[in-house]
This record gives sequence, C-alpha cells and structure tokens, in this order.
Amino acid sequence: MKIVTWNINGVRARIGNLTHWLTESAPDIVCLQEIKTVDDQFPRAEIEALGYNVETNGQKSFNGVAILSKLPFDEVNRGLPGDDADDHARFIEGVFSTDQGALRVASLYLPNGNPIDDERKFSYKLAWMARLERWAEERLRLEEALVLAGDYNVIPEPADARFPENWLGDALFQPQTRQAFRRLKNLGFTEAVRSVTDSAGVYTFWDYQAGAWQKNNGIRIDHLLLSPEAANRFSSASVEKHVRAWEKPSDHVPVAIDLSLRPA
Repeated sequence: MKIVTWNINGVRARIGNLTHWLTESAPDIVCLQEIKTVDDQFPRAEIEALGYNVETNGQKSFNGVAILSKLPFDEVNRGLPGDDADDHARFIEGVFSTDQGALRVASLYLPNGNPIDDERKFSYKLAWMARLERWAEERLRLEEALVLAGDYNVIPEPADARFPENWLGDALFQPQTRQAFRRLKNLGFTEAVRSVTDSAGVYTFWDYQAGAWQKNNGIRIDHLLLSPEAANRFSSASVEKHVRAWEKPSDHVPVAIDLSLRPA
C-alpha cells in the first residue's frame, strides 16, 4: 500500500498536476495540505473519477487538508483536539480496514510560526505541536498501524537544509521547534525517510524565489511518522522530486512510503 503526503499549495490552481500525478504515481492514500479552499469548492469530481474517495477539512484561501483514498473510509475526524478556539483547518484523520487490522492516517499541516519575534505566531506553533504530541500519545495506545503524514514546518537537523545557516532565525529551525519534533518521534515513531537514508541533500521544499529549485537550495519539512505497528509493515520511502520541475508546480513535492498492507 502506497501512502503519500503532499503540500499541494492550492488544489484548484494545481488540479491538472494533481490528477496527472495520481495517474502516474498511483498512490493508495494521499494526504494533502494547503488545499486553500472550503469543502464544497474542492474539485472532488476530477479526483473521484480516478477511483478515489475524498474527505476534506477546508478553509477559505488558507490552510486546509484532505485525504484521498482508494480504500473506503471507516471513520473520519476533523480538527486536532485540545483547543476549541483554534479555527485553523490543519488536521484530518481517516481510518481504514486492512488485512492486518485498522490503518489510521492523519494529514497534518503544522503552523509555520514566523516571524519568531511575533510571540503569538511562534507560541501557536509550539502549542499546536504540544497538542499533537498529546493526541499521538493517546492514539499509540490503540496499538494500530498509524501514519502521521504532512507538512510539519520543521527542519529536523542541519543535514535537512542546503544552507542551514540561512535558517537560524526561522521558526522552522529553532531549537524549541526541533525539540518538539524529537519529543513526538520519541513517543515511539519511526521517521520514514530517515529510516532509509541519512544522506544530506534530501529535500521536499524549494522556495519559488531566487532560483531555489534550479540551485537545489532546498529543505526537508514534509515527514511521515510511523507507529511501531506501521513500521513493522514498512518497506520503502521515496521523494518524488521530479514533480517540482513540472509547469506551475507546488513548492513542495510528494513524499511516499510503501507498507505491506492490503485492503480488508
């Protein structure tokens, strides 16, 4: 089973790229971030025509997440628990039946947190990460295959940036941000890409500015974390970097994993 995360950076603006990629890559489950549309304006017909079920948690012009799945949804949950005042559409969770039991997949779009001198934005980022940690700790008690897939807006290590010195003042690379990501992983998750390679130069995001793509001035901020039950079924991970060279691309690219699971 192929599971992919991709920050699409506007699904209606890139629906042609998305449908082309779905046909080319043939994922079973896709976690999208930054769909930037309300639910009833999501271009579901084009995606459903390719055999996918669609569930969204949208927001006008900003944020928004979705899960596309060839498997039927058994359960869908929207919004990260822990703060009733948080109206940002950054979280959706789907549950599916497989030959090995339940598979739980969350599509996450973590806050950016910049500028760090704006205490509200950086504090919101850290508070959101703390809520995610509490939620994940509870979900791990279910002992199910669990995949947390998304744009974490976290550069975990210096090797995850072409020029880490350029990110020292950025919320994505602050010590508190990286520590929060490590605490999440240390609950018992396997970070898929780093479990198969420790090489530098593996990036998932290239800014639109200053020829970042052409210069390979990238960072790695899109991650898939696997519970022990998912990690036991994990076979491979890859970054579909070529998509960044397409016309009118997102500034992120798909990151994929394969799990030895089949629909029930």
